[in-house]
Amino acid sequence: MCYAHEKGLMHMPDLMDERVGFVRRIGLFQATAINMSQMCGIGPFVTIPLMVAAFGGPQAVIGFIAGAVLALADGLIWAELGASLPGAGGSYVYLRQAFQYRTGKLMPFLFVWTAMLFIPLAMSTGVIGFVQYLGYLWPGMTQGQGDLVGLVTIAVVLALLWRRVENIAKLSVVLWTVMIASVVLVILAAFTHFSPGQAFTYPAHAFEVTSDHFWIGFAAGLTIGIYDYLGYNTAAYMGAEIKRPGRTLPRAIIYSILGIMTIYLLLQVGTLGVIEWKDMLDPDSTASTSVASAVLEKAWGKSAADAVTVLILITAVASVFAGLLGGSRVPYDAARDKVFFRPYGKLHPRHRFPVLSLLTMGAVTAAGFMLGRHTDLATIIQLLTTVMVIVQALAQVAAVTVLRRRQPGLRRPYTMWLYPLPSAVALVGWLVIFGYADKNSPGRHPIEWSLAWVAAGCVAFLLWSRYEKVWPFGPREISEEYLHGADPDTEERPPGAGPQAEGRTPAGD
Repeated sequence: MCYAHEKGLMHMPDLMDERVGFVRRIGLFQATAINMSQMCGIGPFVTIPLMVAAFGGPQAVIGFIAGAVLALADGLIWAELGASLPGAGGSYVYLRQAFQYRTGKLMPFLFVWTAMLFIPLAMSTGVIGFVQYLGYLWPGMTQGQGDLVGLVTIAVVLALLWRRVENIAKLSVVLWTVMIASVVLVILAAFTHFSPGQAFTYPAHAFEVTSDHFWIGFAAGLTIGIYDYLGYNTAAYMGAEIKRPGRTLPRAIIYSILGIMTIYLLLQVGTLGVIEWKDMLDPDSTASTSVASAVLEKAWGKSAADAVTVLILITAVASVFAGLLGGSRVPYDAARDKVFFRPYGKLHPRHRFPVLSLLTMGAVTAAGFMLGRHTDLATIIQLLTTVMVIVQALAQVAAVTVLRRRQPGLRRPYTMWLYPLPSAVALVGWLVIFGYADKNSPGRHPIEWSLAWVAAGCVAFLLWSRYEKVWPFGPREISEEYLHGADPDTEERPPGAGPQAEGRTPAGD
């Protein structure tokens, strides 16, 4: 997973008061590339040992396959919603349209509230991975030095973002190139020294599906797997900029998942064919913290390993940069649409970036980094996924059905294959991840913390809605602009000509 998704969850252009609208100029190839660049980054390099630990052997490949199945099922949900509601904002738009009839602005508010936690937590895992791989080049680094390096890295990223960013296309190209080079080099190194016997020899009872141990490991592996695949929905957040979104978005989502699944399986299997899986469980082994570097060193020597490790470090920093850049726009856009606290809608007077959003997410990233460093990476992954599951994943499963009932006349250029089977598969998958979270993080209580965060969001919503005098302390505002709007698949819309071309998420205010 590249941390430029929700991690770069909102890969948006510079948002300014002067903006008049987005132009639909992103085609299928670009949309697929955007998704894939967000999905793949340092993620698999740091999670392969976690996956092996979850399953207790090379059968860990099951986790990546299960993650792909869940990603495909959930991707079909995103495909239908994105094709029907092709505006800027993704989940923010879908939840507003589906749940406005009964709960007003509650669901989009909660989405932004939870995004302000799970986006920077995802960024913090990128910084944790950066420090882990830096340890390969700096073997004498102490715990305190690693903590300081991570915090300084976050501060440097914030300093780089403390300016007007006109265009991040160049950064995206660099990130994509470095990421592809890193992954391809590791895969090539692995398969030039591949041992089938090592990769496909499993311990006793590896597939004993009647045991609780297998299913607890499966749930942990599914969580790690879907975490690595996150990003298949990135183009949907840019719906206002996609050409022929009803045709382009579904294909971009499916193609990107299948492409990344192939890359991840090659990487996982190749790594297991070079590195003994038991070494990945040894905390004092390079394979447990810098497995890609270990593969390169064993296959091509220390110099090659050092060089690729530098590429991985660049990938980590660049993705955190892009992720905080995009993520900081989430509360800003919502505040401009009067669906979040007004101070988050203010820009720096000179450089025109959302100051409070950036500072808030930077602080949460730093806190998540320190928490992960003094617990473990798996704990942060469990926490960010459980928070995301409640408001985004499960709510969107419901949103597809709600919209079919509430807006039966909505233009649907793509409808989910085999409906409602993908919704059911996604629902079961997300519930497994949520239900097993505490067992896979004993003593950490990710379920309780995620529920507490959502409950705090409900309290914050009540305070905000009372101040703004909206539902439940004012009238409920119903907005159905996509139901009555023009078809972007057949009509070229000029900038600013309606909700689908708006730079803001439609709010109906």
